[in-house]
Amino acid sequence: MDRVERAFGGVLDLFSAPVRDWFRATFADPTAVQERGWEEVAAGRHVLMAAPTGSGKTLAAFLWCLDRLSSEPMPAEAERCRVLYVSPLKALAHDVDRNLRSPLVGIRHQMENVGIKPPDISVAIRTGDTPADMRRSMERHPPDILITTPESLFLLLTSAARKILASVRWLIVDEIHSVAATKRGSHLVLSLERLCELTRVEPQRIGLSATQRPLE
Repeated sequence: MDRVERAFGGVLDLFSAPVRDWFRATFADPTAVQERGWEEVAAGRHVLMAAPTGSGKTLAAFLWCLDRLSSEPMPAEAERCRVLYVSPLKALAHDVDRNLRSPLVGIRHQMENVGIKPPDISVAIRTGDTPADMRRSMERHPPDILITTPESLFLLLTSAARKILASVRWLIVDEIHSVAATKRGSHLVLSLERLCELTRVEPQRIGLSATQRPLE
């Protein structure tokens, strides 16, 4: 189905029934960035989504990942960390953690309503404020979705705990415009290169920005 047909047939047809039904019960329609972004992400392409704040970029980046985590067989515990979200702002990282709760609960309920046993999808934040005992727990029991900052990602990649990132399949980097031309951005690029060397397959990269230009 090409893009024109998809626009009329519904980009939500890309998703499994529980995810599709949750979205339709929660929102009127996908936003422009969601429609185009989901097509690119579902096709496995790297993508930079540039759209104003409040346009649904976070869900545009995450919903396909949530669909796959909900639909695919649960991997071995050591390989559970499949989504890595990097934010330059700790406050934004905590916002995303909270904002993921609603779709995760909603998708779970939709699956239960049709008799499907939902997986227990876990989300964890790792920043400089994360207590040592919680960091050790993440190493023993990796979350399905890990939310972190550039600095904490660097420290993670240079520690023995980096092994939990070997199974990452989707890499979401938010607020790219705020780090792109800075020293933090250069360090983040090096960390992402290290991540790609560590992972079993190259992660799909999903960038989010309100202002980044050019898009290439």
